[in-house]
Amino acid sequence: MTRRKLVAGNWKMHGMRADLVEVEAIAAAAAAHRQIDVVLALPATLIGPAAAYAGPLAIGGQDCHANPKGAHTGCLSAAMLHEAGASVVIVGHSERRADQNETSQDAWAKAEAARAAGLRVILCCGETEAERDAGRAERVVQAQIEKSVPEDANGDWFTLAYEPRWAIGTGRTPTPEEIASIHAIARAKMRQLVGDAAGGIRILYGGSVTGDNAASILATPEVDGALVGGASLTAAKFVPIIEAAAAV
Repeated sequence: MTRRKLVAGNWKMHGMRADLVEVEAIAAAAAAHRQIDVVLALPATLIGPAAAYAGPLAIGGQDCHANPKGAHTGCLSAAMLHEAGASVVIVGHSERRADQNETSQDAWAKAEAARAAGLRVILCCGETEAERDAGRAERVVQAQIEKSVPEDANGDWFTLAYEPRWAIGTGRTPTPEEIASIHAIARAKMRQLVGDAAGGIRILYGGSVTGDNAASILATPEVDGALVGGASLTAAKFVPIIEAAAAV
């Protein structure tokens, strides 16, 4: 099955209104390469202003609460993100799992809430350095997928992202063979969970993706795109990744 490439940028806790010029430039690149999909997950403060002129660039949130409303100080519901202009949200990111002690069950609940609010979902999974060194990478990823992925997931609204936690922000990147191996395992696990629908679900790679390594990563079997952190903060660094995806 042919799946459109997807390049998603995650600005994390970066970005002020002055940085919207970067969003505008990235939106122009998305418009120039409509054969792929491009997403920017922005701080909540920038979702509304960016969505006003993003065009083919999809604007996303970086997290949402599992409940539609309630006494959850500092949190945002999926419906709030949608109303602000987001069309997609990241859930289960490794930094949420590590820093906020979120579980795979939390990621599952957030994915369900996001879908109910009309958002598409990018759900993350991935092992730590200690887990990989112990030879547990495959089992960890399979377990996270099994516990995080909604049983009716399909490519219309759901994307999986494999992000080896030891590669995020470190400059370290698995070999193409290592990436292909985990992506194949993830695809097989998805088939166990959702059957034929797994063929339409994109699996992204995330972990120190740059303009220099994007082409080789995106040409790897079962890699349907990239989830990009630091390199998505400026058009100068992010656009080459978009161009690499469009050229695959």
